[in-house]
Amino acid sequence: MTTPSALERPTGVPLGRRLAARLVLLPAVGLALLPPRRIRAVLAFLRRGAAPATTAQAQDARDAMCAASLRCAGPKGCLPRSLGAALLCRLRGTWPTWCTGVRVVPPFTAHAWIEAEGRAVGEGLPDGYFARLVAVEPADR
Repeated sequence: MTTPSALERPTGVPLGRRLAARLVLLPAVGLALLPPRRIRAVLAFLRRGAAPATTAQAQDARDAMCAASLRCAGPKGCLPRSLGAALLCRLRGTWPTWCTGVRVVPPFTAHAWIEAEGRAVGEGLPDGYFARLVAVEPADR
């Protein structure tokens, strides 16, 4: 039996990263329940002192979140996945750009993702596919 590609979990994520992803999963789900302005305020506080994440660091964090949780690996898990990936990067001393916005082609839907080095990480879609409404970028050092 094959599973849909949206539910495929990355293979080869080391145990330590999967455990760290499990550690940030509960706070990520809790943050996802907050209103957008509160999420932004919490993330703005947490990003302080962190270096900008590279694409590889952000992709590793995203992969770890997908490996740790089927909810995060699924198509409706974008908010906890993006929050968890940002928190996981922060545990390692870096910060990606955390974004929420909408898909710009019909049907218009909400989405959350992370970016590094100016590009969406792990989305597999062209630049400009999503329009940012809220972004928490790395703080100036």
